[in-house]
Order: sequence, then structure tokens, then C-alpha cells
Amino acid sequence: MTETTVALVTGANKGLGRTAAQRLAALGWTVLVGARDAAKGAAAAAELGVEAVTIDVTDGASVEAAAKDVEQRFGRLDVLVNNAGIAGAPVEALDATADDVRAVLETNVLGPVRVTRAFLPLLRRSAAPRIVNVSSGLGSLAVTTDPERFESTLVNLPYTASKSALNMLTTQYAKALPGFRVNAVDPGYTATDLNGNSGPQTVEEGTDAIVELAQVAPDGPTGGFYDRSGVVPW
Repeated sequence: MTETTVALVTGANKGLGRTAAQRLAALGWTVLVGARDAAKGAAAAAELGVEAVTIDVTDGASVEAAAKDVEQRFGRLDVLVNNAGIAGAPVEALDATADDVRAVLETNVLGPVRVTRAFLPLLRRSAAPRIVNVSSGLGSLAVTTDPERFESTLVNLPYTASKSALNMLTTQYAKALPGFRVNAVDPGYTATDLNGNSGPQTVEEGTDAIVELAQVAPDGPTGGFYDRSGVVPW
């Protein structure tokens, strides 16, 4: 009997993470809903018929405890989806303080570093380890400087900087982990709590790239940036 794929999605009690977890579970995978609020995570997992893991990506002790929990319960991890992220406080670019930026980097950049490092031993036990970093077109220098793109009209110092940094982390991890498939995805402008549900895309459309890259073959792409239509320029 073939072993099921074990996948962890952080920040998965709502929004893109929740839908991604639901869609991965529909593949027959063992899916873990990662959430910093244990009650919300357990509720979401129960509704989706999946597993729950308490993990606050901004807290090293919480991340380490989550890794131990997953090891004890499942023994390995095949897919890590670094989805947990925040938009940050609404602040004008010229008014943004170092603390404003630091708060967003703590979750969106340092969070994936903590989680990836803690779960590497479990991912190394997989026959086909995959990491998907949920980025944004707002982290692309090419997209945000293209006057034809909507993203070029938006100014958000902390969030855009955090996603650009996450993109670079993706390329670095891909080079450092040649046996892994490590990619970044741009969900697109999707209606979630992150943007006051203002995006024109549904969460199903927004998770297309996440689900696709989570299933990438061992000889598939790594170190790339993709959306539901294909490659996104850096």
C-alpha cells in the first residue's frame, strides 16, 4: 500500500491556507492545518476532516514544538506550504517606521525561515520533499515596476519588501537543497481577509498555483516563481 503524502499548511484556519488544505486533502493526502490559535485550528481541521497542528510562526518555541508534534504523529513531512502571512498595519510608505516593517518581516520572512529550519529533518525523510512559499506579485520587482500591471499602482513598504525577501529565500533554499523542490507562488489578487475581501479572484483560483506546486514531481521545477497562469518574473 502506497504511503499517503503528509502536508503542512501554515496559517490554514482561514483564507487561502484553509482552501489549499481542503484541496490537498481532496487528493487523498494527510493534511495538517497549522494555526497559531489552537481552538481555531482545531475547528477548521474538524470541518475539513483533516489534522490540526498548533504553530505560531513568530515564536521559535512554538515552531519547534510543532515539529516535534508532527514527528511523533507522522514521522515525516512531504510538503511544507509556508502560507502564514500578514499585511501589516495600514500606514503610508513615508510614515512607515522600522517597527512597522519589522512586524511584517517577523511573520512573512522570519516565519518561513523558522518553520523551514525546524521541519527540515522531517522533510529529509520524504522521498519527494517539496516546499511552497506563498509570496505575492507585490514582491516582484518586474511586476511592481510595470505600468501595465495593477500591482504597480500600489504602495505598501512593509508587505512588498517582505514578499521580495521571501522570493530570495526561495531561490537560496532551492540552491541549498538540491534534492528538494522549492518554489514561490503568487496567488494573485484574491478576496481574503488580508485585503478586506476586495480581490476579484476566488480563493479557489488563488490556490491553484499552491496546489500545483505542492504536487510538483521530483524532477520538476525548483527555485521558481509561479502563478496560476505560469512563470512570474522576478
